[in-house]
Amino acid sequence: MGAGLSHVIGVDDAPFLREHRGDVAIVGAVFAGSRLEGVLSARVRRDGRNATTAIAAMIARSRFATHAQAVMLQGIALAGFNVVDLHGLHAALGLPVVVVARRAPNLDAIREALLTRVRGGRRKWALIEQAGPMEPLAGVFVQRAGVSLPDAEALLRRFALSGKLPEPLRVAHLIAGGVTRGESRGRA
Repeated sequence: MGAGLSHVIGVDDAPFLREHRGDVAIVGAVFAGSRLEGVLSARVRRDGRNATTAIAAMIARSRFATHAQAVMLQGIALAGFNVVDLHGLHAALGLPVVVVARRAPNLDAIREALLTRVRGGRRKWALIEQAGPMEPLAGVFVQRAGVSLPDAEALLRRFALSGKLPEPLRVAHLIAGGVTRGESRGRA
């Protein structure tokens, strides 16, 4: 894998209001090398438990599935606390999965929130623990399934075209914000 990897799908969720309940859009930016090849979308439940199946279905039913070589997620949870089963997603798609975060998360605060304020919080916390620790890599932090640390680093460096965040994630973030708010904003 490593440097030869060229077909990657970056997934991020759309912004939503704090008081929003219900479904939240997610966007997949499909890259072939440095070129945006396509855009995927689906919906996941705010603080729900369908992120893994929604991402897997979104990718598997797309025309890009046969060429996809890896999936990147901007964080392990979408739509608040809809936690992705990292190893389950890897198994469902048969693809390496890399979770990327700009900074190390405050795991104590996340655990506290999940266990005291979120329905199904124990199960969600278990998924975060099963994903393994966030590892510093190429200027960001990652969790990974189905990919070695050196190959994950090669993947990040290959797709970090303008900054440390890989382009598929940067573009998914911009598209999700633009579609939801009418224009993208914030740090991508």
